[in-house]
Amino acid sequence: MAGATHLECTMCGKTYESEVVWRLSACCAKPLYARYDLEAIGKVFRPESLAGREPTMWRYAEVLPVREARHRLTLGEGYTPLLDSPRLAAALGVARVWVKDEGQNPTASFKARGLGMAVARAVELGVAEVAIPSAGNAGSAAAAYAAAAGIPAHVVVPRDTPLPIIEETRSLGADLELIDGLITDAGSRVAAGCTEHGWFDLSTLKEPYRVEGKKTMGYELFEQLGGRLPDVIVYPTGGGTGLVGMWKAFDEMQRMGWIGDERPRMVTVQAEGCAPVVRAFERGDDVAEPWADAHTFAAGLRVPKAVGDFLMLRALRESNGAAIAVPDEAMADAVLLMGAMTGVFGAPEGGAAVAATQRLRERGEISADAEVVIFNTGSGLKYVAFQQ
Repeated sequence: MAGATHLECTMCGKTYESEVVWRLSACCAKPLYARYDLEAIGKVFRPESLAGREPTMWRYAEVLPVREARHRLTLGEGYTPLLDSPRLAAALGVARVWVKDEGQNPTASFKARGLGMAVARAVELGVAEVAIPSAGNAGSAAAAYAAAAGIPAHVVVPRDTPLPIIEETRSLGADLELIDGLITDAGSRVAAGCTEHGWFDLSTLKEPYRVEGKKTMGYELFEQLGGRLPDVIVYPTGGGTGLVGMWKAFDEMQRMGWIGDERPRMVTVQAEGCAPVVRAFERGDDVAEPWADAHTFAAGLRVPKAVGDFLMLRALRESNGAAIAVPDEAMADAVLLMGAMTGVFGAPEGGAAVAATQRLRERGEISADAEVVIFNTGSGLKYVAFQQ
């Protein structure tokens, strides 16, 4: 039963054939979502069906877009630890904290999920060459999965991307280009290359399948928490695919009868030097204006404009969630706090999520009795040279 029935425009709902290579919708130039026959799937795919399955994101194959098992490209991504962290909970003043450690994915970040899925599906649809603009971790993940699939990958990143990520991407065989500027400038370079050379662009939410890999984080939370969801999810947000992917997963679970209408409060965390979604949320806007002079040492948060901004804002409001920006200094301090309290050496983005939880608790926006999941989206080792 694997595979989508169709694709759907996230803005207007127009449907598209799923077995054709698409990027954005032709109607609204907005992200496309894969849709499934969840009523039929839910009759046979139950939480108990997961027992004994491989500990990767492919354990949820019934609600993933790749149709044939031979195309389920894997390096062991997904099913990362959800770590009960009572000392961190006490330090933050909440009843319970879980750290979802995405740094234990292949290429040491959560990007492995989305790029593994996107490359697998692209190959299944006949794509022969891929390209991606990146702030860092998405580029190395794309390189890894393209190498595993045996197809060329073209990666464009800002010149000041952390050196370990640059060297990782090179070592994985990608055609790597460094540019002066931000991920938006890298995107322009990739777009030109796609037009000139016919590459397939894997940019965030500009194709339908990265979000399908990221949504598996939502399924994992439900499974790892014994068939329930937490009160709050605190998530560091650049392009926002993980946040909207989990929100999509929760909707799918309800449609299959796994859960009711309960939802966690979704919290997006950005850097004070680049916080377009936070600003739009505070203003009550439906889309986020581009952020001028974007700067932060958390490379994954340095995204001045996200194509899925309206989807993030929708999820935040539907969940009665929150959006908060934190300074780089607070992120760095929170990396040390998380490390000392949990044994997890987090990326700056993970530190941002810890710092945000602390600030929201101080403001009374997270209650003392809350159960909170904090996402550490990558390993701190990838930033060591960058932080000197």
